[in-house]
Amino acid sequence: MTKKEIKDIKNSQLVIILQTFSKKEIRETRKWLHSPAHNQREDVVDLFEYLVNGNHLWEDKFLQKERIFRRIFPKESYNDAKLRQSIHFLLKSIEEFLISSEVLARKTQRQITLTQILRKRNLEKSFLKSLQEAKSLHNNGPYRNFTYHREEYLLQLEEYTSMEGKKRTTKMNLQEVSDSLDIYFIAEKLKESCRMIFHQHVYKVNYDLGLVNAIVEHINNNEQLLEIPAISTYYFVFKAITEQDSTDYFNKLIAQIQNSGHFFPPTEIKEIYLMAINYCIGKANAGQGDIFIRHTFELFRQGFESEVFIENGYMSRYTFRNAVSSALRMKEYEWVNYFIHQFKENLEEPYRESFFLHSLARLKFESKQYDEAMRLLVTTNFDDLLTNLNAKTMLLKMYVELDEDDALEHLLESMRTYIHRKKVMGYHKENYQNIIRYTRKMSRINPFSKKEVSALRNEIKSANPLTEREWLLKQLENI
Repeated sequence: MTKKEIKDIKNSQLVIILQTFSKKEIRETRKWLHSPAHNQREDVVDLFEYLVNGNHLWEDKFLQKERIFRRIFPKESYNDAKLRQSIHFLLKSIEEFLISSEVLARKTQRQITLTQILRKRNLEKSFLKSLQEAKSLHNNGPYRNFTYHREEYLLQLEEYTSMEGKKRTTKMNLQEVSDSLDIYFIAEKLKESCRMIFHQHVYKVNYDLGLVNAIVEHINNNEQLLEIPAISTYYFVFKAITEQDSTDYFNKLIAQIQNSGHFFPPTEIKEIYLMAINYCIGKANAGQGDIFIRHTFELFRQGFESEVFIENGYMSRYTFRNAVSSALRMKEYEWVNYFIHQFKENLEEPYRESFFLHSLARLKFESKQYDEAMRLLVTTNFDDLLTNLNAKTMLLKMYVELDEDDALEHLLESMRTYIHRKKVMGYHKENYQNIIRYTRKMSRINPFSKKEVSALRNEIKSANPLTEREWLLKQLENI
């Protein structure tokens, strides 16, 4: 069987990477490619200029291989191997540019690396000067997350290594090396353990958390460690999600975010916000009251006010959807209307229109504008699985409230088949199966049998997960 000939490069790694480039990165890459130290091939420069010109990266016709070849080798017959070579060398140059940019952006780490190089060359005077510069960059940096503590360990280690070969009477900093390593390890281990626990809840997998319980016990016995934001923040997350009977640690986490959030870089404080939000969502879905829905909404509102959830001009479509959900559950309709219009352009283009229209439909539904909501839901194609299921749930609720029994029964069967056919994630699959199950039971119940109604009410109260618990209980009251 012959391999299918590839006639375009639209799915190539080169194009996919370049599609993420900002205008500034394109300008910097152009300078990089024109430097003989980084590239000496004219065809590589020509290929880059062709791809970043106009809309060439986004329209299929401009990514046809023969068309590209004619542009960069206008006097030659098409040669696939030669074009692939040009693509290869451009990709490698761009990867080197990205690596260099990332390294240069980390000023302290860059200075530490220089310090190591100077020490290995036995240039003591230059080494000491570089070490002091590295310490100054380190201490004056804005953040105090695990990266800061990793740099602290490397600096202490570098200082020890430089003293190791000197007179034995020299005071060594071994205690500082050990302490900084402990802090770095504890902070990183706590963060990774929190990630693992949240992942377990969503994907129904089991992880061995290793030394984390011993680390937590160590912190309990050395409370001064809680003065370190990189440790205390994730300690409160860990304790909140592992000691579900108490909300004390969650309250401490909220205070920590407000008081020490500025010590974390944008990507990390965003993750901390999402951990707190996921904790609240879990509590709310387990039926523990409006207080956690309110907490969820406030965290989203604060996060968007401080642009925590915006990265490179974009936000996750799931964050967009969850923010709308929490606000609607609190009947914050004005905020939702502002939010979906204000932040629509921050959604990635492929999902922008469908997520905006879905959120608008939800707003219309929650504010009882059923005609408008149905029109939006029926005329919009929602490709995203969970968005589609949420849209179907809205229709389900409207059919119940409008006594559309035939339409309801057809929709319930359609949803059941859809969930069975699709690979829905564990928690979400169980949730929507429960919604279908209890809606069907409610539609078929004998309204004159208090025993049946009471039994179903108790079932719904104890079911977990069940995001539509309150709505189902309210419908039972109206039977």
